[in-house]
Order: sequence, then structure tokens, then C-alpha cells
Amino acid sequence: MALVAGIDCGTNSIRLIIARREKSDEPLNVLAREMRIVRLGEGIDQSGQFAPAALERCFVAVEEYAQIVAKYGVDKIRFVATSASRDAKNRDEFFSGIKERIGVIPEVISGEEEATLSFMGATSSFRDEEEPVLVVDIGGGSTEFVLGHRGQVIDAISTNMGSVRIFERYLAPVIAKAKGGDGSLDPSQTPGIAKALIKASFAIDELIDEADKKLGLDRARTLIGVAGTVTTITAHALGLEEYQPEKIHGSRIAPVQMLRSCNWMMNQPVSARAALGYMPSGRADVIGAGALVWSRIIERINGEIEADGSGLKEILTSETDILDGIALSLLA
Repeated sequence: MALVAGIDCGTNSIRLIIARREKSDEPLNVLAREMRIVRLGEGIDQSGQFAPAALERCFVAVEEYAQIVAKYGVDKIRFVATSASRDAKNRDEFFSGIKERIGVIPEVISGEEEATLSFMGATSSFRDEEEPVLVVDIGGGSTEFVLGHRGQVIDAISTNMGSVRIFERYLAPVIAKAKGGDGSLDPSQTPGIAKALIKASFAIDELIDEADKKLGLDRARTLIGVAGTVTTITAHALGLEEYQPEKIHGSRIAPVQMLRSCNWMMNQPVSARAALGYMPSGRADVIGAGALVWSRIIERINGEIEADGSGLKEILTSETDILDGIALSLLA
């Protein structure tokens, strides 16, 4: 069976998976999984293009990945670029830099394909969950909502909200102006942040409205959250001291507990977030914005399902996501 490499280059991080699968109905056999936070989309919401320093950080990571890929001798590589690359005016410079270093040209996929790959990856290791399943993938620049049954997407939408985009657009300017501020989104600690949070929440809710209009969020019977914002908040909800993917994957957290952890991430100073044993370098400043996005989504979906008479009993977290979906697409 072919040995494949998938690369997911998003707004905040770039990740690599090397995997194979013996049979089509078996889970992926993952030989390597790597992540580097490079903040490729830094400032792109304002400038409309990749910053030279951001490109350089990304190229350094890709050079490292090229060495790993060569070591394993993979048969196929697929390099997928998502939200930030869809927005950048100077993406040709990005394309040529990646081709030079790893030998493939990045595919800038649509939000819809990103959503489909996320669903494939997220549901690949779950078998008996109540359907329809709603997968929510919170990235740095976008959030995907995908509703589906096992192995089949019913409908999907990609929305322009993510931890980096919301942070840079609404919160960072206020935090920068707060003298002696610590990066907390607690109004008692950061002057002016209350109004910024209201604006950010309003914008997030409008985008959730779009997702609801297209998908009908009340149809969901199982909610699965994926990607770094969700897995990091889940680590807090589980009371972990270090990042333990085997405990995070498949965990089932009550909505109230997940919301408590979202609030903790929002209200603590950046230094406290950065000190967590499971917080990747480069995520501590934007995780509060990601927590705001996740909390608004949970509250909305929980409210939709409660109105239907049942209620959301638990939230599943998956360590498998778009990266696994990319690998699976190469093995189809």
C-alpha cells in the first residue's frame, strides 16, 4: 500500500502527516505527525498579502518537512493551502518558494473542499455516534461547519472567522492600546475590551447565522470539534498538565465544562496561557479569540438542540482532522 504525505498549511500553523492504510475500511496507520506554528496569515486581513517574515517562517518549516518526507521515501505528496492563501495577493511568491523546497505546488482549495476534508478526517475514527454529525473545524482564518452521515457530507460551509482573524480584526488593536495590559480579554483587566468583545461576538454570531441558514444546525445530534483551538481548550477541560493526544482524542466533555474552559482562556493573561504545558508556542496570544469563537458556536448549537427538546449532552474532540482527510484523499 502507498505511503503518503499530506501537508496542511493554514493561517496559523503548518502540519505534516505521513501515513499508510492496509485496507480501505481500516484507520490510517500514522508514521509521523508534525506541527509548526508559523503564523503565515499574520497581518493578511489588513494588508492582503503575505508578510516577508511570515513567508520565511513558513519556508523554514517546509525545508524541515522536506527532510522528513525524504527520510520516509513517500510515494505521493499533497500540499493543501487554506484560508490565508485564498486571500493573499502575492501567493505566487509563496507557490514558488514551496515548489523549490519540497517539489510540489500547493493546492489552494475552496472552503467547501476544506470542509469536506475536515469531515473525512474527523469522522474516520468514530463509528457509532448518533447522526447527523456536525464537525466544526476552527482554524486561524476560517471555521468550517460540516453536517453529514458516516462517510457522506450532507452540506458544508466555510466562514471567515478564526482565532487569528478575530484576534487581529477586533481584539489586538484594543489590547495594544491598553497601557500595562496583559492580553487578557477580561474587561476588568483590559480597558476598552468589553466593546471589542461585543463587536467580535456580533460578527461571529452573524457568521454562525449563515452556517445555520445553510445547514440547519438543529439537525445535528453529535458535535465534534477539531483543530488546535478545540484540542487546546479540551486539554484544559480535562485538567491535563501536558499535551496528551491519546486522552484528548475521543474525549467527551459536557458543554458547561467546555464553556468554563473557554472562559478561562479568554480571561487569563497571555503569560498564564503560555505557561500551560499543552500550549504550543505561538498560540497563547490568539487562543482567547479562538475560545470566543468556540464558545459562541457551542452556545448556539446547544440552544438549537434544546429548542428541539433534547439538548447537547456532550462534545467530542477529535485529533484527526483535515490533515487526515488529505492523507485519505491520496489513498482513495
